[in-house]
Amino acid sequence: MIVRAVARLRFASIPARKMRLVGDIVKGLPVEKALDILNYTPRIAARHIAKTLKSAAANALSLQGTDHLRPEALTVKNVMVDEAPTAKRIRFQSMGRVFRVRKRYCHLTVELVGVTDAPPVRAGASKPKAKAEHESGDKATKTVKAAVEKDKGKSSIKKKSVGKTKGKEE
Repeated sequence: MIVRAVARLRFASIPARKMRLVGDIVKGLPVEKALDILNYTPRIAARHIAKTLKSAAANALSLQGTDHLRPEALTVKNVMVDEAPTAKRIRFQSMGRVFRVRKRYCHLTVELVGVTDAPPVRAGASKPKAKAEHESGDKATKTVKAAVEKDKGKSSIKKKSVGKTKGKEE
């Protein structure tokens, strides 16, 4: 069964152009190898992508559970970097002039794909045979259940009545 997981980082304070340079490096790689590359990439965008990649891997493991999906089976399907709104600032220059500074932001989306070990669950599947036998039970378990039901009404612990204590309490 194919598993898809997505993680997003929005309003990262890096221009999309710089983020895409690092994002293109890890496309199509296994998650472990991509993280190794990102750890040794000397760009600030690598930290943001590594953080989002770890989050996407955690999302995939959370969806399927560690019984059916191994982290080694995940690969980076796509790294999308989109433009976000640009913040406009001003910088004062000499002789009364003002220059505009544009602080560019971006949105990062990381998609992972993996293959699980478990077969797909079909709707309307019947109970496993072992569970059905356990529910019917044998003669010994039926007698134990009957004894427990019989003792439910009787309580061996007597309840003590709690009265008011003599004396003044402050």
